[in-house]
Amino acid sequence: MKVIIIGGGPAGMLAAISSAKIGNEVTILEKMNMLGKKLLITGKGRCNITSSIPIDEFVKNIPGNGMFMYSSFNNFNNIDIIQMLEKEGVKTKVERGNRVFPVSDSSKDVQQALIKILKKLNVKVILNAKVEEILTREEIISKIRDDFNSNETKADIERIDNKMKEYKEKSYDKNIKESTKIAYGVKFEFDGKQTTLLADKIILATGGKSYPGTGSTGDGYEIAKKLGHTITKIRPSLVPLAASKESSLKICKDLQGLSLKNVSIVLKDTTKNKVIYEDFGEMLFTHFGVSGPTILSSSAHLLRYKDVDNLMKNGNIVLEIDLKPALTTEKLDERILRDFSEEKNKEFKNSLDKLLPKKMIPVIIELSGINPDKKVNEITKKERQKLVEILKKLEIKIDGFRPIEEAIITSGGIHIKEINPKTMESKLIKGLYFAGEIIDVDAYTGGFNLQIAYSTGYTAGLD
Repeated sequence: MKVIIIGGGPAGMLAAISSAKIGNEVTILEKMNMLGKKLLITGKGRCNITSSIPIDEFVKNIPGNGMFMYSSFNNFNNIDIIQMLEKEGVKTKVERGNRVFPVSDSSKDVQQALIKILKKLNVKVILNAKVEEILTREEIISKIRDDFNSNETKADIERIDNKMKEYKEKSYDKNIKESTKIAYGVKFEFDGKQTTLLADKIILATGGKSYPGTGSTGDGYEIAKKLGHTITKIRPSLVPLAASKESSLKICKDLQGLSLKNVSIVLKDTTKNKVIYEDFGEMLFTHFGVSGPTILSSSAHLLRYKDVDNLMKNGNIVLEIDLKPALTTEKLDERILRDFSEEKNKEFKNSLDKLLPKKMIPVIIELSGINPDKKVNEITKKERQKLVEILKKLEIKIDGFRPIEEAIITSGGIHIKEINPKTMESKLIKGLYFAGEIIDVDAYTGGFNLQIAYSTGYTAGLD
């Protein structure tokens, strides 16, 4: 069977591997000048391969249509990808948050291991191939003249027609109508020329719209839409958050570049005093707002919150940061009192070195309203309580998501109701399959999105 895979990212490569393993003649069409370009930048260049948690717990970490993934995870899971890579010499390690990385801390090792497997399986790769459309039987037949009028082309069409007859004979495909469209070929531009390849099976694995410099420019959505597929709303996920253009933005700019570890965050809808998301871990202040692992994961929840755009516009989405989550309010107050008693003759501005990062001290002092030149033994209980309150609940108003170009992953894509979750085949076009980020499934940070790509890709290649 001839199989064409559009897209050479993690999903496309795994689709090629599973398809070639069962004896198919596989070709990958990749518009960039290399395979796995986006893979190289994952995990800040270290590649967070997957998560080490039990596979049956992955769905809890996929807020975007996680239930759709059960069959794919059953076909190819986190242990499978680890074993596949280790067989090629890529040893792995588990770090904080169950994140799995290559021991070498190099995403290139992961990319090269997958490429090595493709070569062993004789998968053909055509780079710099920009796919324009997927052609159905009717479109192919209408073009059988000149360059299409060859014995090989006619033989391909006859073979695919016979495959359609086999579909109809199978019990689960008895409802196929004569009018059902079949994916027959791919039209693409290569070396300045228009080229068409025919195939029994086509897998669309072009990715989403995040990091367009790696090739994820949303081309696949338009190709699928032209074939009648529904594309759900495309939004950035796992994306930094922008602070509102007032005091919150000033705080972030003053703290730009400061990374905090072991802090607690809470995202709230202040109109209902409702917690949208809470987490513990690392975050980063930037010139536009906030980023880092906890913030990126929070964005996946926030984008799904009802009427979130209006709430942000009106200043009703607030990020609360607990800078000292290990201490209760009372214990923190005791800690500050102890520090003050040891440095009672110091000025307030010089008394917080043991408590806070140096860059944060001027910001906290300003927010507290305490005179920075005041001696600590002159600070009142009320002033101290205000300081404790800020340290336990530093507030940043959020007024938007950063652009999709800055997102790690895309939320939205091919509607899951139009895809068979057991095979990844389109329910609208026979012979057309989907894999990876182009599908409307997305997860938190921690290796879950890459596992979605591996699992859907491997499943799409099997059928």
